[in-house]
Parts: sequence; C-alpha cells; structure tokens
Amino acid sequence: MKYGFVIDHRRCIGCHACTVACKSENEVPLGSYRTWVKYVEQGQYPDTSRSFAVLRCNHCENAPCVTICPVTALFKRDNGIVDFDGRRCIGCKACMQACPYDALYINPFTNTAEKCNFCAHRVELGLQPACVVVCPEQAIIAGDLDNPLSKISSLIASENTQVRKPEAQTLPKLYYIETSSAALKPVEQTHSGGYIWAEQKPDPIRDDQEAMFQAETKARTTYDVAHDRPWGWKVSAYLFTKSVSAGAFIVAALALTLSQTMNRWLFDVAAPIVALAFLAVTTALLVLDLKRPERFLSILFRPQWKSWLVLGGYTLLAFGGVVSIWLGAYVLEIDLIRPPLMWLGVILAALTAGYSAFLFRQARGRVFWNSPLVLPHLLVQSLIAGAAGLLIVAMGRSLLIGAPMEPASLNFLTYELLGSLIAHGVFISGELFSSDESIERHRTIRLITHGIFRKMFLRGAILIGLAAPIAAVAGALFLPEPLASYLVLTASFLSLLGVFCWEHTWVQAGQAVPLS
Repeated sequence: MKYGFVIDHRRCIGCHACTVACKSENEVPLGSYRTWVKYVEQGQYPDTSRSFAVLRCNHCENAPCVTICPVTALFKRDNGIVDFDGRRCIGCKACMQACPYDALYINPFTNTAEKCNFCAHRVELGLQPACVVVCPEQAIIAGDLDNPLSKISSLIASENTQVRKPEAQTLPKLYYIETSSAALKPVEQTHSGGYIWAEQKPDPIRDDQEAMFQAETKARTTYDVAHDRPWGWKVSAYLFTKSVSAGAFIVAALALTLSQTMNRWLFDVAAPIVALAFLAVTTALLVLDLKRPERFLSILFRPQWKSWLVLGGYTLLAFGGVVSIWLGAYVLEIDLIRPPLMWLGVILAALTAGYSAFLFRQARGRVFWNSPLVLPHLLVQSLIAGAAGLLIVAMGRSLLIGAPMEPASLNFLTYELLGSLIAHGVFISGELFSSDESIERHRTIRLITHGIFRKMFLRGAILIGLAAPIAAVAGALFLPEPLASYLVLTASFLSLLGVFCWEHTWVQAGQAVPLS
C-alpha cells in the first residue's frame, strides 16, 4: 500500500475549502499552513489567465526530511504516509531546509515542526483526509497508488500528470493534472504586482529578487502564504566558531609535527584551550538555535543515524573528549599517549570542520549548498581561523609579557595563514563561478555578487577579509619588527572577520531563493 494525492486542476476553483478544513481538522495555528492554494496569473489585459496551485507535503518515497531529522520526529509509515511526532521534535528546522517543497512549518505554540500528514488519524479509521471530503469539486483525489484499480491509479495512468521538482529525486507522491507549469515553479513567478486581497509585508531579500529577476518570470503570484528562511545568524556563527575550534588543533598538530622546537606553550597549551573554548561556544549556539532546546540530548540518546546532525553531534563530543585528554596528558607529562591522541584529534578536528558539508548536502531543498567544493572549503576556512586565532593569542601574550614571539612559530603561522587565504579565494571562485545549469543556484550566486548580499560579500568577505589580510601578510614578510608583527596581527583579525562574512553570506543566500 502506498498512499498519494492527485490534484485535478481542471476542477479546482480556488475556493480554499481544503485549507480551511485542514486547519479545522488539525488545529493548524493562524499564519501556518499544511495545505494552501496559490493564485498565479499570466498575460496582459485582456488576454489573461489565472491558475491555481494546491500546495502541501508531497509524501515523498525518498523523503529528505525523514533522512535529515536527528530524532526520528519525521518518519514514513508502512502505507507511505510521511508523518511526524511532535513529542520527539527538537525544533532544529533542518527538515524545513531539506524539503524542496516548503511543506513544513514550526508551530508557534508547540515550537515543533508540523506538516500535512495525510490526516493519518482519519486514514487509520478508514476515512478520507479532511481536504478530500470537503472539496466541492472533487478536485483532490487520495488513494492507494499500488492498487491499479483505485481511482487515483486510473487517473495517473490515463491523464498527463506532473510533479513538482522531479530533479530533486525525492519521488513525490503528489500529482497534478492540467495546472500551469509556472504555478508549480516559484522561479517563474513574481510578486511585484501585489496581492489581490492584501498588501505584502516588506521583505528586503524578496524585493531585491523581484527587482533582479522580474524580466525572467512568466507569471504573477497574486495570492500566497508567508514563507520562512529558517536558519539565522546562530547557524552562521556556529560554522565560524567550529572553524576556529577545529583549525586551532589542526594547525597546532602540524606545527608540532614539523618541529619540536616551536613554542610549546602556544601549541601544547593555548591551542587545545582555544579549541575547547570555541567548541563550547559552538555547542551553545547549536542548542540555542533549537526551538525546543530542552530536548537537545535527544540527539545523543535517541539518535537517527542517517542524519548528519546526529553524526556531527557525536563528532563534536568525541573531538572535545580527545582534546581534553591530550591537554591533560601534557599537564600530567604522560608523553607516551600524546602522539596517537594528537593524530586522532586531527582526524576528529577535520570531521568537526567538515561534517557540515554533508549536513548541508542533506538540505536537499537548497541547491546552492550542494556544491562538492563545500567540504574542502570548510577545511581551508578552519585553517585560516585556526592560524589567525593562534596568532592573536600568541601576540597578545607577547605584548603582555613584553617579549617578542618566537620566530619559528611566527613564521609558520604567518605562511600557513597566507597559503590558506589564497586557497580560500580559489574556493570562493569555484563555488560562485563553476558551471551549473540550476536556475536556483544561478540566482543565489547573482544575489551574492550583484544583489542584496553584495556588500557583505564584496566588502566583508573579499575586500576586508581576503584582499586586505593577504596584502598585510605579504607586506609583513618584507618589513622589520615590530611593524611586521602588527601587520600580521591586523591580518589575523581581518581574516576571522572575512571567514564569518563569507559563512554568513553563504548560509543566508542559500535560503534566499523561494521553494514554493
């Protein structure tokens, strides 16, 4: 048995009865929707047409929301219905990023994720979903796709149907008959004409897109619901603090491997302390970003092992444990176990810096985040953050004690910072200018380079965070002390600012292109 929907737009009159019935049956809060009707208009007077698009969860066979959910709050029933359990949800919002159809929302009263669940409580009793019962034109057909004799199977076999975003490879079980292609593709729509019964709430990102892409659109959306960009500055900051934590340990391990004569205090004591401190901040940001932070430990005690939120959580825990033991072995002078601990720590640090690439790849709804360059780029950013962080610590200590920094350590960190900054620039170019036919990715890149994120990208990530520190470090190589050290210190602060500006731009722009 495999339940699915057919929306027959030859019959739909856009009456919103399905939306109202769904809200009533499932106690959906005002401002939230499990199913909604979008009005899309095409043409110019007098040759105009209006299309309806009934949008909701697609109950995908290959449901990305189920895969990314760290606590099995989203799951697929034996009958194919993708359901949710609000008692388990931690409010991480990852499912909202994974869904290509914008079908999930956060209930403002329970702070947990919800969506259409095919009225599973009714189906269990042999009843039809509320939207099917109430539709006056019988435009919504629900049934068993595995039964060739069912009405829904007959319609799919005999009519020309389409699904939303087949390129996402989620195998949706929601089929449409005779609706406008533009009604199902948000990249072909503009909101600039205004809504028919309401004024639009100002949205700088949406309005910027309207100005940039209006010439490329084919239709006007005149009735719609609000849509969220779920991840804010805390996610960007978590990527940044994670980079500092992992990078500090990796850079220290490389320094100790290359030479045992380098500053032992910096690499044996300060580096692990920096790593642990920023790891603690990373964990705090992860918890604070949850809508139900009190349920955070569910990730560890009730994990869903396909989710990179779970694998990442255990990676952070293991990395923190190994760094703590490594630091303790130095304090207690247990030198025998330090080398294997150091290399285990390097592996875990690399995983700490890079696991987010796999997490963001599980966010299937956001095409921009799926670049294969994300993993190596995150590792390079961690090397920048680690070297810059240790340079700031070392030079701050030198100023306090009135003694110059040990030359070998200063040179190593300076050259490592310079090389990583150059690699960072190469990866930024690769992420933004590699060939890709995806229109969502193309629009995201244009928003970064020419749109609302342009200032943060060009001024913050490129000019202040990349060009200026590269010039400062390069200049320091040819200048005497103490001027050279001051330039390197300045470059370190600018590099950290640049890494954050890029990561914030990357996270926010990746959510900018609408999903529905």
